[in-house]
Amino acid sequence: MEVQTVENYDGAAIYFPLMNGRYEVKPGMLPFGSNLGNGQADKHVFQIDNNFHYYRQAKLLARRERLSKYYQTYNYTQTVAGAIARLIIERLIAEHPQHFEWEQTANTGKFHSYLTQETLYLNSGGDLQQVLTPKSPVFPGYASTLDALAAQIQEDLSVICRRADGINWLSAVHLCYPNHWSAEEKIGRDFAAIHAPVAGMEKINRRSEAIVNTMIARKPTVRFAWGLSTDTRLNHHPEPPPHISPSQWQGRKFDLQSPKLYLRIERQVIWGLPEWETALFTIRTYFRDCSLIKQDSVLRSKLYAALESMTAESLVYKGLAESRNNILQWLISNS
Repeated sequence: MEVQTVENYDGAAIYFPLMNGRYEVKPGMLPFGSNLGNGQADKHVFQIDNNFHYYRQAKLLARRERLSKYYQTYNYTQTVAGAIARLIIERLIAEHPQHFEWEQTANTGKFHSYLTQETLYLNSGGDLQQVLTPKSPVFPGYASTLDALAAQIQEDLSVICRRADGINWLSAVHLCYPNHWSAEEKIGRDFAAIHAPVAGMEKINRRSEAIVNTMIARKPTVRFAWGLSTDTRLNHHPEPPPHISPSQWQGRKFDLQSPKLYLRIERQVIWGLPEWETALFTIRTYFRDCSLIKQDSVLRSKLYAALESMTAESLVYKGLAESRNNILQWLISNS
């Protein structure tokens, strides 16, 4: 299931995180809420737009395939889970009061989404107690509050936790839009182990404890990552679903004779909760049509230069080792 590119629907935030014309592997954290040309959307943790239905359907399809493939927890304590649930709900109510409603009683909270028409009932600790919906309930049923809340938004979610001695680990991940990585493989690992396969991460990983401290203890930040894809499918899990071939599923096979190419952009928000030694990490995926980028001389030159700057290791990691030269040729061609 593919989604629309940002050029094809109203209300989408539009980003181009390679204006310096270089492919770089760096933290690149900006203060959350920085003006990046999208008005109020830049101040939202959770960005909701007219493509919501497609993002929602992609999550429901992933969950139906096998929930544990996309949702994992490890040492995710009830206290931390409650704090993360409160943060998500508070931001959704503050950012999108037209879409979400919250009612608090002595022992129960009621969260309602006008987008999905689902109502979630939580106990005082934030545990999911009941789900009401006028439609058929989702399958499989929601496993937790985090699972249920993730199905109401267009972002993937992960939670990193830290012990008093500085040991950190990926405590929860809800990843229905994976970009060639697996929740099952990463859960429970620390920051350095999670990012070890990323080409060019060696220097950053040597500072992993300081980066985790920034994520948890400092003010919220936003950062961006990007790559290229030959489709606009959100779900690029390394393991294809049953009955789909790996070559068909991969989405990185550029055809110079019939070119389809998209800039896949991830907007990542990091929101620390130092009281709980934890941080919420959100990932919102967007696609931009490279055939339109190609028509803009500035954007085209930046993309061309960024691709030229990639190391051999980065090209392999990004799945571009075989296609980079053809993509560069296409970018400067008249077709």
